[in-house]
Amino acid sequence: MSNKIEIFDTTLRDGEQVPGCQLSTDEKVIVARKLEELGVDVIEAGFPISSPGDFLSVVEISKAVNVGVCALTRARKEDIDVAGEALHHAKRGRIHTGIGSSDVHIKHKFNSTREKIMEQGVWAVSYAKAKGCEVEFFAEDAGRADLAFLAQLVEAVIAAGADVVNIPDTTGYCLPHLYGKRIAYLFEHVKNIHKATISVHCHNDLGLATANTIAGLMNGARQAEVTINGIGERAGNTSLEEVAMILQVHKDLGLYTDIKSPMLYDVSTLVSTMMRMPVQPNKAIVGANAFAHSSGIHQDGFLKNAENYEIINPADVGVPCSSIILTARSGRAALKHRLELLGYQPNKLELDQLYENFLIVADEKKNVVDEDLIQLVANTPILINK
Repeated sequence: MSNKIEIFDTTLRDGEQVPGCQLSTDEKVIVARKLEELGVDVIEAGFPISSPGDFLSVVEISKAVNVGVCALTRARKEDIDVAGEALHHAKRGRIHTGIGSSDVHIKHKFNSTREKIMEQGVWAVSYAKAKGCEVEFFAEDAGRADLAFLAQLVEAVIAAGADVVNIPDTTGYCLPHLYGKRIAYLFEHVKNIHKATISVHCHNDLGLATANTIAGLMNGARQAEVTINGIGERAGNTSLEEVAMILQVHKDLGLYTDIKSPMLYDVSTLVSTMMRMPVQPNKAIVGANAFAHSSGIHQDGFLKNAENYEIINPADVGVPCSSIILTARSGRAALKHRLELLGYQPNKLELDQLYENFLIVADEKKNVVDEDLIQLVANTPILINK
């Protein structure tokens, strides 16, 4: 089994389903080209039958990039026909078709039976395969599906020609060790599983999307379905940047991607800006505070050696440098560091006096900036060398 993890980016499909984040076709092409440059293997470009705009976007993205382009469908003839047409210009086209696999979905969404669901899934894969594209099958809500039935379904669709089988935790229900066991169970019980790539598509309803994805990869899945900044339905999808950097930091896992990590911050900013969806400051890897230090103990340790508090070099993800944020919790080491950057060289007595006055300002202003420090020095009745 290869240790390369294929990155399947669904920012332009699942990510764009966030209310208010819709993009025009031209905007989608811009993002798609940037994703290709980033090193993404497959771009899910849209759900062609859902609207003329989505159909056009799949067509234009197929023309614009050389990586895999994927179109989502339901397990319906008309969906698959439209997807095949939209992918006509793709250098590597993929039809992503599927159906619910949990008893909850089978009964309450499809009003069907396991036998009929399996029959429809097998038909959809066979019909899509005849379009001349790669075929990926999604077993929707696999995170809550009966494992024995899920294994039978996966075996059947692989036999029908599925190149990739997606095991989604659609509702973000699973715990990491249990999701990992699901993937392991499939490898143990599906006799033809090595004829297809197993993919993981996790949602973040319980904040476990990335953890579940990593658990799936550790148990044999070799495609991760992700979005930039973790955007997506409800609480979002697995974050591309988190998966890429986890595998880069934990080289002991023996897994890797082709993601060019120094581009991550710029791509994150592009998607955030174009979709008008700000990145939360404490977001891992690309958030504004990801490499910011404000606690005095942390600042002192960081200034002595960055590895005391940073496991990633900010330059590795495209962030120019770490930042020391001066607050009332900052210590003398951080204050001295910032003063020296401004050209001041306070001795111990001067630093002690400045620090006392600094704390008064910090309590009032919360964050102290360079202009405040310059004023602080001017207002402190001591001699300071500059």
